[in-house]
Amino acid sequence: MSVDNLSHASGRELPPVDFGRRHFRIDTTRIAARIPARSVVISLILLAVILFGGLYSMTIGAYEVSFGEVMNALVNPAADPDIRQVVFEWRLPRVLFAVLCGAALAMSGGIFQSLTRNPLGSPDIIGFGIGAQFGVTLLMLVFNLNTYAFKAVGALAGGLFTALLVYVLANKNTMSSFRLIIVGIGVSAGLGSLTSWILITVSVEKAMMAATWGAGSIASLGFDQLVPAAIVFVLVAVIALPLNRTLPVLEMGDDAATALGINPARTRLSAMIIGVALVALVTAAAGPISFIALAAPQIAQRLIRSNTPMGTIPVMLTGAALVVVSDAAAQLLEVPVGVVTVSVGGLYLAWLLARQYSRRS
Repeated sequence: MSVDNLSHASGRELPPVDFGRRHFRIDTTRIAARIPARSVVISLILLAVILFGGLYSMTIGAYEVSFGEVMNALVNPAADPDIRQVVFEWRLPRVLFAVLCGAALAMSGGIFQSLTRNPLGSPDIIGFGIGAQFGVTLLMLVFNLNTYAFKAVGALAGGLFTALLVYVLANKNTMSSFRLIIVGIGVSAGLGSLTSWILITVSVEKAMMAATWGAGSIASLGFDQLVPAAIVFVLVAVIALPLNRTLPVLEMGDDAATALGINPARTRLSAMIIGVALVALVTAAAGPISFIALAAPQIAQRLIRSNTPMGTIPVMLTGAALVVVSDAAAQLLEVPVGVVTVSVGGLYLAWLLARQYSRRS
């Protein structure tokens, strides 16, 4: 918990404290923000990874395009029209969608991990991602509603229903993060079983379509889907900005948060809705892309040496870098990006569980 957060939360100006680290200080008449130099450096490195990973990703495909041709097509309007079409219409939207999906999932994971005060408290583990997937599968296969708008509605409704169910079952006077995770795992298993039951009761063609979507892929997405998804993401990210101040305070406990003027119940409810909305946005567009929400906040927290998984810019950049690199690997392996993130994320989850267990023992 930083001094600045405490100052904003309490409404009082606290004296500056020297933590022995250099900071960039931005002073205006109404704002005084302290930005750790390490966060700036890490953010620039992550931006470089995203840039070069995205450019490399645009060279991969059936139509061979060199790195230099990609660069020329992006900056030179007089470049070969065929290459410009491949780069701009087919491959650039995929890279931009990878950035958007990674940023949204990472932000959602940071919100839930801060909310539960547990590195395992991500939408993948708690079951909100499975809930969003169940909602889309239900509309796609049972009600034959397969447009992007209906997928978005199904993902949001399924995620919110799951969040409400988990919250009700886990809330017994006080909210325990351990109980929330355990209940979430149970609800996730139940919804996963219902999704599988729907898949085996429909035709083979429908089941194959749903299975392809369920693997998590951004290969067929274009600007028609990117523009509305980006607008929604920006709106949700702006709405989520106050959580960067309130959730770290809530990590100190309900009593401390209440003393600093924060309503714990209202903060939890708004955080859950925003977190589910971010997961639903990605699920509606690309299907479930697992483990980014679990891994990105923890990686970012260690990179910038923060005491909370919240932190909008570094966390979002970490998620974006993970998905961009994973998608490049997926193209080389000719598999959906969700398959790569599941494979790598499973190893990360095993390491995280082993680390948690070794700490307790």
